[in-house]
Amino acid sequence: MDKRRRITVYAAAGALLLGGAGAAVAATGSGEQRAVGAGNAAPAAATPLRTGTGLYPRVVRLAHSGSANGRVIASVVTFSGNAGIGSVYESDDAGRTFRPIGSIADASGSGGKGTCCGTLYELPKKVGANPAGTLLWAASFGRSVKPNRRMTIGLWRSLDHGRTWTYLSTIAKAKNTGGLWEPELTVSSDGRLVAFYSDETDSRHSQKIVRVRSTDGRKWSAPANTVTLAAKAERPGMPVVRRLPNGHYAMSYEFCGSHKCEVRLRTSANGWSWGTETALGTRPAVGGRHFAHAPTIAPRPDGSLLLVGQMLVDANGRAAPGNGRTLFVGTKGGTGTWRAVRAPVAVPDAKNEYCPNYSSALLPAATGTSVLEIATDKAGTLCIPYFATR
Repeated sequence: MDKRRRITVYAAAGALLLGGAGAAVAATGSGEQRAVGAGNAAPAAATPLRTGTGLYPRVVRLAHSGSANGRVIASVVTFSGNAGIGSVYESDDAGRTFRPIGSIADASGSGGKGTCCGTLYELPKKVGANPAGTLLWAASFGRSVKPNRRMTIGLWRSLDHGRTWTYLSTIAKAKNTGGLWEPELTVSSDGRLVAFYSDETDSRHSQKIVRVRSTDGRKWSAPANTVTLAAKAERPGMPVVRRLPNGHYAMSYEFCGSHKCEVRLRTSANGWSWGTETALGTRPAVGGRHFAHAPTIAPRPDGSLLLVGQMLVDANGRAAPGNGRTLFVGTKGGTGTWRAVRAPVAVPDAKNEYCPNYSSALLPAATGTSVLEIATDKAGTLCIPYFATR
């Protein structure tokens, strides 16, 4: 993430915390079911996931959980008093409706310490003592601790499909006051759990993407560089990794700095080896338009790849026609040709700020071509997550 945007995110989140849970964020529970009030109108054909702020949405469809398979589980980062928490939701009707089922409150994010950018993942196979179907949630903690912060990325697990959560391990701890951001999880072809994140603790790089791995989800390897550039000011970040139907893996990320946060892609045969770390990756484009900032991806059953970014821009980096309303579909897992389609949730004022269309979540249907999207947009002083299927 661009440094200036990250400051904006935290200033806005701080304003919410100072306003108090009652002033800015609806409490978890029955209040979540109320319609958004006057002045908080949802985008056309979209429904609010919650009435209060919910950042960094993530969504999975259970596929390794026995009788629970087919349920859709979503998460967002929100706030309770001055604590950042993960809020978890469930849909048993393919994403037409959601209800709150659980929350994650890590002490590292309590008392105003700060919580950021949670991710959600279902284990496709057993890893250590964690059976297939275990839900994992990871996030960055401690971003607001001053003056001598040491940020961490914490990992939590649920064995009952998101209802209750227990702490599992610390994936990474900062060696200095630099940030650790935007964790992402996958299981590589050798059965190990891999975590990716954006790292600001290396004095040679303003930011880089690194990866670590584990055989049990508790003990983690030393970090390995995944995406860097020689120039210190370059800032690759916000990795999202998905396993493709053919068994290979794809990663989306933004390249801030001289590359203006352009969205890039790279692939891996095994989920651990990602090629030359200084390679820029490919830049998907349709008719001269490409995405910038906060991308996510999702593979479809037919082998194509869905891609969204915060902004759709032209060759000069200006908002292009279809900005905030567009997805790309790439053939051959994103290595073929690309075309543009209409996004389920329209965020027509998408721009380089912390909320509008920021790191939207995509979930393709198990069969067919429809896709569920959860995207955030401003509603007064709030940043509301909206969902729709198209």
